[in-house]
Amino acid sequence: MRLFSIIIISSTLLFAQLDNSATITKTGTTAAQFLKIGVDARASAMGNAFTAMKGDISSMYWNPAGLTSIGRMETMFMNSSWLAGIQFTHAAFAINLNAAGVIGFSMTSLSVPEDMVRTVEKPNGTGEYFDAGDLAMNFTYARKLTDQFSIGGNIKYIRQNIWHASASSVAADLGALFVTPFNGIRLGASLSNYGSEMQMSGRDQKFSVDPDPNNGGNVEFVNAMYETDKFPLPLLFRVGLSGEIIETEKMRLSFAVDALHPNDNVEWVNAGLEYAMAETFFIRSGLTTLFREDSEEGLTFGGGVHYRIGGSATQIKIDYSYSAFGRLKNVQRLSLGLRF
Repeated sequence: MRLFSIIIISSTLLFAQLDNSATITKTGTTAAQFLKIGVDARASAMGNAFTAMKGDISSMYWNPAGLTSIGRMETMFMNSSWLAGIQFTHAAFAINLNAAGVIGFSMTSLSVPEDMVRTVEKPNGTGEYFDAGDLAMNFTYARKLTDQFSIGGNIKYIRQNIWHASASSVAADLGALFVTPFNGIRLGASLSNYGSEMQMSGRDQKFSVDPDPNNGGNVEFVNAMYETDKFPLPLLFRVGLSGEIIETEKMRLSFAVDALHPNDNVEWVNAGLEYAMAETFFIRSGLTTLFREDSEEGLTFGGGVHYRIGGSATQIKIDYSYSAFGRLKNVQRLSLGLRF
């Protein structure tokens, strides 16, 4: 009877461990989380489902292969008040070299407002201030291999800093976009942030220590440094479908669905719609992080106006998005762009 009880208890603990291991998400195990923030209002309004959409300059972030859809030249600027007063900024420029492909450059930054340095001895502040920020500089190349198939890639430099400590890395993105023969439905896939691990270093890690406090005849202080852990980048694989439900000369209704597999969370699905009137006025809506538990993200919506200046080919693009973040309230984005 005693042996039987031990077997029951052991089996219960074993199955509990197996059940727990099946739900481990690795949340909080990667660095450079700002790389997961959507960089534009159009895609954000569509629930971040943009891997297979007809691209614009923001495709450098979602799927670099979609950059082949831009005109001769395009630029974009976006600034957003992210959560907790954090500022998020993105700027991009791309030029179409026709048969040679498309090249682009973008820069993304996230900045935290200055705050007082506090210690246990001085909880009201030492008189010093610290700040923190993230930066990514990105070079893109994309090319059409056929009329239906495009590829693209990014090389990016990533840097994070807080006060006197910083970490940097180099990473790459790869993407492909295929227009299928089935009603022009598009299939896209991208792999983002494949690169080296990041490790904080700087004078904040330095300190002095007495190697032998019990011996007064040795060296009194030796300079030393704390060894910080290395963390991988937030690797993210996206695969998406998009197409047109309605498409005429005066109106278009497009759908997009993305499935995502990250290295620091469970899988989820994003979905969105875009309604266009004469490719001038736009209404968009979507849902993000579908099938992911304990997510604060959800409904997104927005709109835009793309106005052509006079009879020229220059077009002004203004896009807006609203993203609900549950208990964290919301995030609003405004993108400004020019297409030549």
